[in-house]
Formats: sequence, C-alpha cells, structure tokens
Amino acid sequence: MSQVSLHQSLSQQQTLAPQMRKSLEILQAGTLELSQLVRQALETNPVLEECTESLSLDADAPDPETADSLEYLNETDDDWRDYDIISGKSAARSPDDEERRQHFYDSIVAPESLQQHLQQQLDLSMVGPETRHAAQAILGNLDARGFLDLPVKDLGNRLGLQAVPLNAALKLVQSFHPPGVGATGIVDSLLLQLEHSGRVASLEYKIVSDHLEALARKHYAQIARALGTSEDRIAEAAASIGHLSLNPGSEFDPTENPHILPDVVIERDTGGHWLAQLTNEHLPSLRLNDFYKDMIGSNGVDTKTRQFLREHISDGRSLIRAISLRQETILAIAHKIIEHQHLFLEKGSRHLRPLTMTSIAEELNMHNATISRAVAGKYLLTPHGLMEMRAFFASGYQTRDGEEVSNSGVREVIQQLIAREPPSKPLTDAALAKHLATQGIKIARRTVAKYREQLNILPVHLRKSS
Repeated sequence: MSQVSLHQSLSQQQTLAPQMRKSLEILQAGTLELSQLVRQALETNPVLEECTESLSLDADAPDPETADSLEYLNETDDDWRDYDIISGKSAARSPDDEERRQHFYDSIVAPESLQQHLQQQLDLSMVGPETRHAAQAILGNLDARGFLDLPVKDLGNRLGLQAVPLNAALKLVQSFHPPGVGATGIVDSLLLQLEHSGRVASLEYKIVSDHLEALARKHYAQIARALGTSEDRIAEAAASIGHLSLNPGSEFDPTENPHILPDVVIERDTGGHWLAQLTNEHLPSLRLNDFYKDMIGSNGVDTKTRQFLREHISDGRSLIRAISLRQETILAIAHKIIEHQHLFLEKGSRHLRPLTMTSIAEELNMHNATISRAVAGKYLLTPHGLMEMRAFFASGYQTRDGEEVSNSGVREVIQQLIAREPPSKPLTDAALAKHLATQGIKIARRTVAKYREQLNILPVHLRKSS
C-alpha cells in the first residue's frame, strides 16, 4: 500500500523588495508613462500632493527605507547578486542563477522588447551550450526590425565563434516568432515567413526567391513566362506576398508611439560648453502633505489610522526617491554622452562615435542592466534633432586614419552619396562601397545594401531615371 509522508526541504528563492521593484519600473518608464504613474499616485495616496518645487525628500517624514543616492540601484543589485537568502551570508552565484536573476529583473518591466521576446524562446530551446552562446550573440546583433546587424561570417570572426554552432544558432533564431526574424535582409525575411507558413514549394516562394525585382516593377507577364503560369496567378501571388511583413519586429518597437517627449536637452552655455539639462516636462513635482505627517505624532489618532498614514507616507517617499533616482541616473548618462560624443554635437551624425553601454557602466560604476533600463525609451533633444538615447550606443568601424565611425555615421555618408548621384546613372552598392573605401571606411557591398535598405532607399535599377 502506498504511504503518505511529510518531508521538509530547504530551497533558495529570489525575491525583490517592493521598493526595488518600483525603482526598476520607474527607471525604465518613458516620460508619458511616468507622468501617468505619478498622476495615479496622486489620486490613490492621500499624503502626496503636487508642488511647484523640484522633487525633494523630507527628512522629518518617518520611513524605514534608505535609498537616497545614485548608488542605490547598483548597491541593491550587488546585494541581490551576492546575498544568500537561506543562510543569510554572501554566496557565489552560478551562471544559471545569474541568468534566472536577469530574466526575473527583465520580466517585471514592460513593454516587452523584441530581444526579450526572442530570449524567452531561446531559454526554452533544448540546445547545447555552444549553440546557445552563438544564438545569444545573434540576438544581441539584431536591429529593431529583427534583421541581423552584420554578416554572419563577420559576427563569427569578431566573437571567435565556430561556423557549425553559429549556423545552427542562426537557424534556431530564424525559427522563432515573429516569422522573419534573424534574416540578413528583406528577401531572406520574406522567404523565412513563407517557410513558417509551409509555403516553401509555393508560387510565392519562387517569385520572392528569383523574381522579386521583376515583381517590384510589376512585370507580371515576364514572371508568368519564366514560371510557366498565367498572369492572373502571378497577380494573386503578388497580393499574397503583399501581406508579408517588411518589418517583423515592428510590434515590439517602442518608437512606434508617435508621442515623444525629450527627457534631456543638450545645448551650449554662454561659454560655449555643452550642457545637459533635464526637462521634467509633463512630470509633476511631489511632496508629502505636512498635515498628515503631523497627524502621526498626534495623541488623538488611533492605531489603525496611524498605521494607514505610515504606510502611505512610506510609499510616497519611496516614489519620490525612485523618481529622483531615475532623473539623476538619466542625467549622469547624458553627461557621459556629451563627454564621448562631443564631435557629434559639433558636426552631426557623420561624427557619431562607437560607444558601448559596458564602457559607460564601468565609468559610472553601475551595472549594464541599469544603464540599459535607464536609456530605454528616453530621448535627447540635441542640436541635430530629437534622438533616442540608445542611438548613441552603437558599434562601428575604424578608418585607415584611425578615426572611429559609428554605423549611423556610415549610413549618413551613404545617404549623402545617393543624394548627390546623377539620376541617369545612380550608384550601385558596389560603387557606394568604393566611395566609402576612398574615405577610409572599408565595408562589404552587402553591408552597404543592408544600410541602404535601413534608410528605405530603393536599389539602383529603381532609382534610375532617363
């Protein structure tokens, strides 16, 4: 007979303090989202009130929390990394613990990004460590559309990845949702979408694979003759192809929101120096109501009311601290952007330099995850227009003269070359690559084609005019 018995066991669990959770949510929140959170807090917390002064803390308000500096998120992140909840002692974390910890942090922040969506699918994939590592590298080099940011071979050479696990990882990523991610360009993405829907042997697949240029020109008769079918069938297939996505990652793109407000304005002072200043636009300033603070010390207040006030005062102070920390962190990063990208501020996008979040994290003595959250969905108003903070963190190339040029700088050069080309004899991708080489920027023709597609510029045969 089966027996029923009780067993005791110890297990480690990762928990996140409510204030830390709130700090992370506010750190990543965009300006409009944060404004809504503040408005909601004003409606639900009676001890909070709006004021015309800057956000500040009141030392007299009773509160057990101590998070009041730029180092708080980083210190808490260290505590989370090193503290063993069961034993109460510091303990080393395994790579699996770190991965779970990072996933837990990312999972509490909305909206979900394309990389997070793909990472969840990778976490559930049964693959070996080499393929998983290569897939992680591929995810890190996908652009907002979900396309691979550089040729697979170049990625392997840069990171020292072997061809077999790298190719296996690419196929794995290309099998993920949304269909079409992991592609090397638009044609590749369209073919992947057709593969996902089981249409590898379809007329649509043949057209995209071999006759896409003719389809763009609507040469249906030419395609029909080549494939031995009717023009009506080609027209039907063209309509079906039209329903495929040219931008698989668009549903995860936060920049699709048209309401964009700058968090920081960068401009010169009277002495010619570049300064960063928080706008605090649409962000109400908060303070704790003195009347309710005084009530806590009043003898005529019962225990239940006093506890109610303490909880709401603590929540109010936590919110004010988290917002102040968010603003301080964003401003610190903006100062570093000025320090590293002063040539861009002086001369424009052509002079935007490669910059990594890792380097900024090291300079500010913070974690990469903190920097990533702080810049997500935040915008800078610069002399050259409104720019997302993430745009300042990009890889790039080094010219023959040792000058570093970011990917966006290369794209601007390509755009300028095409803008000056003669309409009757436009520049091919190979010709553009040669022009770039004369400026010391050596990149492959297919990389030029990828950048041209990112700029939404048509291929040479569609730009030509008599």
